[in-house]
Amino acid sequence: MEPAPQTSRRRIAGRVSSKILDEMRFFRSWVESPLKTGAVSPSGPALAAMMARHAEPDREGPIVELGPGTGVVTAALAKRGIPLRRLILVEFNPAFCKLLRTRFPGATVIEGDAYALGDTLKGALGDRAERPLASIVSSLPLFSRPPAARREMVDIGLSLLAPGAPFVQFSYALVPPVPPQSGRFDVDKSSWIVNNFPPARVWIYRRSEDPAA
Repeated sequence: MEPAPQTSRRRIAGRVSSKILDEMRFFRSWVESPLKTGAVSPSGPALAAMMARHAEPDREGPIVELGPGTGVVTAALAKRGIPLRRLILVEFNPAFCKLLRTRFPGATVIEGDAYALGDTLKGALGDRAERPLASIVSSLPLFSRPPAARREMVDIGLSLLAPGAPFVQFSYALVPPVPPQSGRFDVDKSSWIVNNFPPARVWIYRRSEDPAA
């Protein structure tokens, strides 16, 4: 039986209200820490779905999301069928952490510095941090960092991943946040997500298969 029109209207109004609140939360976080938040609003659903599509849940191990914010990409990962118990969400904003724990019970939410990912995971998870990761999905504003710091971020992430596993990163730029490094890591890219505002694309980093890597 279909829900009554009034019930449907309430559900739609609730979703709209939640979206507006998330926009306000994100904008406030951006005003307070523009270099850490990096965007004035959450990723759109098309971009979130594209990022989730490049995660690899068939691999063993946890899937780490960096900078989940209000959980748009987290919801896309869950919609893809990834159990929340496999997700480790690393977020620096305490208010966002509280929201994520409410929205995604079962996921591990870590309030910490994603740019020091090895130390952050080890400090929060102990020996569990020694397990290779199946995927990293990142919404960090890498272009707010110097090139050397960006390269170090990708290097750290790839060192924590299982061989061949992806480090998934989005950006609004024409070029990758970190160019490929011969013998160290390669990068692939998605098509432009033009119905995101602003348009964005997804970059997929993997450790090089070169034996010299």
